[in-house]
Amino acid sequence: MKPILFCIHGMWATPATFARLKTRFEALGHEVVTPALPFHDRDPKLPPAPGIGTLTVEDYAAFLVAEIGKLPATPVIVGHSMGGMLAQIVAARVAHQGLVLLSTAATATTVSPGPATLRTMAGIVTKWGWWHSPTRIEYQAARWGIYNGVPDATALKEFDQLVWDSGRVVAEMAIPRMSATRVTRVDYGRLSQPALMIVGTEDRITVAGISRATARKLAGTVDYHEIAGAGHWLFWGELEVKVGDLIEGWLKQFGPGEPLPVVPDSSVF
Repeated sequence: MKPILFCIHGMWATPATFARLKTRFEALGHEVVTPALPFHDRDPKLPPAPGIGTLTVEDYAAFLVAEIGKLPATPVIVGHSMGGMLAQIVAARVAHQGLVLLSTAATATTVSPGPATLRTMAGIVTKWGWWHSPTRIEYQAARWGIYNGVPDATALKEFDQLVWDSGRVVAEMAIPRMSATRVTRVDYGRLSQPALMIVGTEDRITVAGISRATARKLAGTVDYHEIAGAGHWLFWGELEVKVGDLIEGWLKQFGPGEPLPVVPDSSVF
């Protein structure tokens, strides 16, 4: 048996992020679990769900910990963008075999500020009340900062699937002290399992400096890759194939994982 892959999508995104990789790795014999974060399974055409704007990073992390608790064995935790940050928070709390961090967002101690990130996020953080309101990025900002390098038709298709997310989560990621629990301050001493990290050199929202800082923090062995010319969105064309190849090769070191205790469903969402 092969390890379970537990995949965490990013901000404004859905489990569809991993659709093709899920098909690939299931065909190789992996169980692939791709949960939707709270309220991220709604039709993008609908208005934001009541209360989504004030959900916290801790809300997302607690949801994911509960979902992992339902698995039959310790997984490899995979995260993209905000999902990479959440993967680190969750991995410090649960048994796991390893981490795959794709274009990871920063924790409190791996921030790498720069003008590209500010330009991408300007349309969000310049609106009054953004820190407790639902947020969704506009197309031009996403085209420049998330889908740079992606063909127009692909970028538009991916953008049309984006959903509303929490302004409070954005605030806690940008200003960690806004979290009452300091949830984004990860205990890296607990992250001693192997990690695979992949980031594009032209990432404009979770810039490569974040991944470099994260690689230096992780306590386990890190297999680190910067893909020249790639932007933030790794899930298209030959780039996605290359990412899949890197993950497939790295996963060969793992077995099926140790059994996890069964826990009741504690989700309130």
